[in-house]
Amino acid sequence: MAFGGISVIITIVLIAFYLLWVVFPMFRSAHLEPVSDYAIPGSHEVETLYLAMEEQHEVGLRVLRDGRAVFFSTNNGDILFEQKLVPNDIGISSFSTGDPSEYLMTFGLNDGSVLLAQHEYTVTFPDDVRLITPNIFLPMDGIPIKMDDRGRPIQLLSAQTDGEQTTIAALTEDSRLILVSLLREESFLSGEVNTTEQRTNIPVQSEITHLMIDIEQRELYLADINGRLLYYDISNKESPRLVQQVQAVPESVDITALTFLAGGISILVGDDRGQVAQWFPVRDEDNNYTLEKIRYFDSQTAPISSIVPEFFRKGFIAIDESGTLGLYHTTAHRTVKIEKFNEGLTDKIAIAPRANALLLQSKNEKLQYWHVDNEHPEISFSSLWGKVWYESRDKPEYIWQSSSASSDFEPKFSLTPLAFGTFKASLYAMIFAIPISIMGAIYAAYFMAPRMRNMVKPTIEIMAALPTVILGFMAGLWFAPIVENYLPGTFLMFIVIPAVIILAAWLWQRLPGSIRARVPDGWEAALLIPVIIVATACVIFVSKPIELILFAGNMPLWLTTELGINYDQRNSMVVGIAIGFAVIPTIFSISEDAIYGVPKHLTTGSLALGATPWQTMARVILLTASPGIFSAVMIGLGRAVGETMIVVMATGNTAIMDMNIFEGFRALSANIAV
Repeated sequence: MAFGGISVIITIVLIAFYLLWVVFPMFRSAHLEPVSDYAIPGSHEVETLYLAMEEQHEVGLRVLRDGRAVFFSTNNGDILFEQKLVPNDIGISSFSTGDPSEYLMTFGLNDGSVLLAQHEYTVTFPDDVRLITPNIFLPMDGIPIKMDDRGRPIQLLSAQTDGEQTTIAALTEDSRLILVSLLREESFLSGEVNTTEQRTNIPVQSEITHLMIDIEQRELYLADINGRLLYYDISNKESPRLVQQVQAVPESVDITALTFLAGGISILVGDDRGQVAQWFPVRDEDNNYTLEKIRYFDSQTAPISSIVPEFFRKGFIAIDESGTLGLYHTTAHRTVKIEKFNEGLTDKIAIAPRANALLLQSKNEKLQYWHVDNEHPEISFSSLWGKVWYESRDKPEYIWQSSSASSDFEPKFSLTPLAFGTFKASLYAMIFAIPISIMGAIYAAYFMAPRMRNMVKPTIEIMAALPTVILGFMAGLWFAPIVENYLPGTFLMFIVIPAVIILAAWLWQRLPGSIRARVPDGWEAALLIPVIIVATACVIFVSKPIELILFAGNMPLWLTTELGINYDQRNSMVVGIAIGFAVIPTIFSISEDAIYGVPKHLTTGSLALGATPWQTMARVILLTASPGIFSAVMIGLGRAVGETMIVVMATGNTAIMDMNIFEGFRALSANIAV
């Protein structure tokens, strides 16, 4: 036995260490590993406008000021393909990119027009070897879009496209802000494509330094020289509306970088203090949106020169003028990595779509290729256990909302609702199970006839063998509808049945001794069986009339409308009773053994000194058996905490934090099962 016990302890400790070994990497900082560096592909004498990589980070793209797009191998810099996009006689005056997942590039030209281009990659497997073929696709048939009829150069611009609608905002050399929307419609009959153009001028009152259009082409953000953000609603392209002006940085501070976070909801504002702030629109009680500063990062001290968001996660990279790279995650409010580059970095940086590789252009005319190990940036103590202000929410909250292997929205991994749900299930289950099981154990061990005990105890212990999936099935599909249909009766049972038992015991004591003598000592409990059955039937019978008289025939609806208490059919009360039913055999059996195992000389000694049986039970037996009863309660609690199938099947598995007994919850064990 000693060997077996020690082996179990060693096994549990090893399992605990294994779990720590598996979980620990989630909390590690990111690791950056240099792979190679080489001369900048193409001419290093020409300014780099843009760097990018495809998903497998095998092929890189460099866009040059002279209008060339150069595709190259990220491992060694060998040029794979080169294409001229803009003629030399026109020239590029500005450049911007759209949603990273769309690979959209926008060229502002000196003649007041805008050219759209998208880089794309075709993957084939000749001879079972992966081959990535880059290409440039020119939307709008490759025809530049005339933005300024006066032919002034485009100083700033932003564009977004979804294939059908394209929206472009451009600031001309003479500080006019022009908004153009192009809607392509294809005829179902002829297949002819028609393009509808809407053009609007937006008045601006100050010098604009940055501008951006969101992915949905419904919002426009401007940053001016005074450090203000201007938030426009452009859902109606003919009449843009200024929603808000907000001072994003102190008046003595300049905005040096502005970009969208992945998803296009949050904007990241970098300034000359080295700080990066996250802002996004928040809806108020009147359903109006206003920009709010949610969080900021100040791990860098030099002016931020460039911010590059990850493609699908809420992380980003910031480069400052001192050559320091910062890797951050917004939701976790975490500085994942700070890396100092002594040779200095330009503001040109590319991150792979899977956020596992970087291309960095250094000031010594080199291009550096790095691998990034950053699997779990979203994990932090605050994101797991604290309130987090998620995008499109009106305040910080505890939320569990798993990703379901989709990147369409941000997963929310707060463990607090799950821990709360586990506590809630255990609490209600133990409130139901402890009184019944311990009092039943007291009666069975001390007052019940031995022959009756030999029948009752094995019967209750056999209940522990009932599969919890069956209990969960019955609780969710059979018991929950009964509780809802007879809700007043359900509550009356907790009052009426104990009262009826006490009344029956009082009446039993009032019966003549000759009648009571016919029932052997310790068999009185058998007489309560028909009493309880009749009392239960009466309560169920009067439930509907009471509900009709007091609650207009629908108590769940009355609770919601009159008291504001939501009622779900599969709720905590149903789960508490079902789990309590599963836990009762364990607590009863161990408690009964502990009470029954109290030495007889203690009992007889107490009785011999004049104590009544109840005094002996309360002051001698329970005190002696208390360690065993405590063990029974703890083992029952462990069973309730770890219960899975009943929780999965008998509650709505909604990760909410509400002690309402009529609401569901989501427990840790059920969450793992789901």
